[in-house]
Amino acid sequence: MELTIPLSRCLLRPWREGDEPSLVKHANNPNVARNLRDLFPHPYTFIDAERWLAGAKTLMPGTNFAIDVEGEAAGSIDIRFHDATPQAAEIGFWLGELFWGRGIMSEAVPAFTRHVFRNFPVHELYACVFSWNAASRRVLQKSGFSNSGLKTGREEKAGRKVDCYDFRTSRSDWITT
Repeated sequence: MELTIPLSRCLLRPWREGDEPSLVKHANNPNVARNLRDLFPHPYTFIDAERWLAGAKTLMPGTNFAIDVEGEAAGSIDIRFHDATPQAAEIGFWLGELFWGRGIMSEAVPAFTRHVFRNFPVHELYACVFSWNAASRRVLQKSGFSNSGLKTGREEKAGRKVDCYDFRTSRSDWITT
């Protein structure tokens, strides 16, 4: 299994000790946090970065990568398996605002999706994108995910129910036998 995925705009690689300063630099931003579930802390502190890196070491290899841009851990991309649907996984990603608009996520998401379908027995990837996050919707659409529609009140953000778009793609769209 590939543990690094070199791309033209970034490198997808495992998290490592020493990523804490760049993680805090890029994650401690309200514009990043507003597009992520409340599990993602804001403000994002050095202690949060240490906890994240300690936890990342326990994750299944190849399921979570730092998005390395210009030598910095500038974001994250991962999949999460849920017991209710073991053949499906949720893809999640974020990138520091300093790097928005450079096509980094439009390159990282399809590369990571391909990696997931090649290396894990997953038949479907899905994502929930808050209704106000047009940039992530565009990234997923460009990456071959289908918009399954708006789900009203499906998620909770900052103590209130919010709408999100449901995006999906299947193994058959990526891997030919």
